[in-house]
Amino acid sequence: MIGVSGNCAFVCQILILPLIVLPLNHPCLSLLSTWGEDFQLKYSHFPESLRLEMVNETKKMFYFGYDNYMNLAFPMDELNPILCSGRGPDYDNPSNININDVLGNYSLTLIDSLDTLLIMGNISEFKRAVKLVIENVSFEQDSTIQVFEASIRLLGGLLSAHLLIIDNFKYLGDLELDDYDNELLDMAHDLAARLLPAFDNTKTGIPHPRVHLINGVPVEGITETCTAGAGTLLVEFGILSRLIKDPVYENYARRAVKSLWDLKNKDTGLLGNTLDIQTGQWTGQLSGIGAGMDSYYEYLLKSFILFNEPEDLETFQSSYETIKAYLRKGRQKCNDGDGEHPIYVNVDMKNGATSTTWIDALQASFAGLQVLYGDVEEAICSHALYFAVWKKWDAIPERFNWQRKEPDVSFYPLRPEFAESTYLLYQATKNPFYLRVGQAILESLNLYARAPCGYATLHSVIDKSQEDRMESFFLSETCKYLYLLFDIHHPINTNAERYLFTTEGHVIPITSALRPFNWDDDEVDSHTGRLLPSSRYSHRRHASRVSDSDVVAVPNNSTHRVCSSVQLEHGSLPLKQRYLVQLFDTIGAEL
Repeated sequence: MIGVSGNCAFVCQILILPLIVLPLNHPCLSLLSTWGEDFQLKYSHFPESLRLEMVNETKKMFYFGYDNYMNLAFPMDELNPILCSGRGPDYDNPSNININDVLGNYSLTLIDSLDTLLIMGNISEFKRAVKLVIENVSFEQDSTIQVFEASIRLLGGLLSAHLLIIDNFKYLGDLELDDYDNELLDMAHDLAARLLPAFDNTKTGIPHPRVHLINGVPVEGITETCTAGAGTLLVEFGILSRLIKDPVYENYARRAVKSLWDLKNKDTGLLGNTLDIQTGQWTGQLSGIGAGMDSYYEYLLKSFILFNEPEDLETFQSSYETIKAYLRKGRQKCNDGDGEHPIYVNVDMKNGATSTTWIDALQASFAGLQVLYGDVEEAICSHALYFAVWKKWDAIPERFNWQRKEPDVSFYPLRPEFAESTYLLYQATKNPFYLRVGQAILESLNLYARAPCGYATLHSVIDKSQEDRMESFFLSETCKYLYLLFDIHHPINTNAERYLFTTEGHVIPITSALRPFNWDDDEVDSHTGRLLPSSRYSHRRHASRVSDSDVVAVPNNSTHRVCSSVQLEHGSLPLKQRYLVQLFDTIGAEL
């Protein structure tokens, strides 16, 4: 027997179900009649004065972190928000991959935050920051870093800032810099060339997980990588290839994506989470939508939106159908019928059997991906589960055990995925419920994560103890998505069809310059089909500006539902109130 916390005390029989739930006819749910009207009023209404207050509070949160980084940590990679100092690679302990996979002595936080400055409307600081990056950052560093992290944080940050500078539409303001000559794009090209050796000497086409920025793949480097790490290079590498008109980067990234897809289980169609890049053997057979796999699926859809390559959409659609067939448990419809709240569990790739009783924090981004694909009702249910978890601990633990209803891994490094999905669901539904969710996120961060000089990782969501680290994605993503959530008239929101967010939250204009075109014949060996190494480090000149005619809408295809939205009845909740109460009482959270 297990006690279920909430508004009434009782016990229920433990069942081997995806989620221990209360039946909809349980007497505890009759409490709806006592407080339902107040709850409905609160979550279906968000005063304009409160919205403007949240805009201001989010901006203050960003600048408290950013200004302290610039004053106390720059040019180092990260800010220590408790000791009020800078942090770089841990050269004394090369095996400390938690630090060294990400930090490489290249002013990471500033590069990752460039487009957030534009989102905040601070054009002058953006221009100053760009000049600081150009004048101070070099990738000629004695650092061994993770290819995935460098691609999404650094390469994505540089490409986003460059594309926004040359965008003639100027929705974010006049970003002209005196004597700007594509330096950010050249820096992105230089970095990508240093990452490209990861694809050397790999029998499967799947890249090594780490490279040394000067010497290439470490001699004794491991050959195990994760699906997301190897399969989340296509957006940044593809953008670079199309801007500099060199197919090498995109082709290597595409080959990795295809190689992973070809290794899916022949019976279930599922992928595992880790594998050996030389043998192609799965070393981890857990299949899920969280850590180690999440952004592989995300980039299939986003690559299609950016590049309009049909194979990307076809692969995503097949993946999505397989995920729903094997990972989704619970009642058939989000807002109708009986049964437990829908949940996507981790399964064995060989047979689809549930393999763990936990979900992780990165999985909170899946609701946003469902919004982008147009499966909004399913996104509503995916998001609601994480909202219940947030309300219980004022954060989302790295792993949440849905059977015991407690954290398996209790730290929270200020991850953005839940804020991202909240923002995208508000854009899709315009339901004030999601503004209330954003308010809860913002207030929790200010109450528990604020430190003397920034915002700190929560070592434990249970006791709210802090760790002295503010990862760059807090400024790049968490603050950005919250700000865009509340600033409903922001140019990014009013021109949403023209922009896409990368997995690191970097803003990318959707332009015809990124659409299909024929590569030069001399880039590919006509006999073997392999990429010619001579083209790998060729620094060609490239188009310096995106013209007005280059900007295009998201592709419209009758076979998919990208970017569709739903209009909910005025004053209604996105998830019916009885299902919300059922979910929150199941988790043990209070609305």
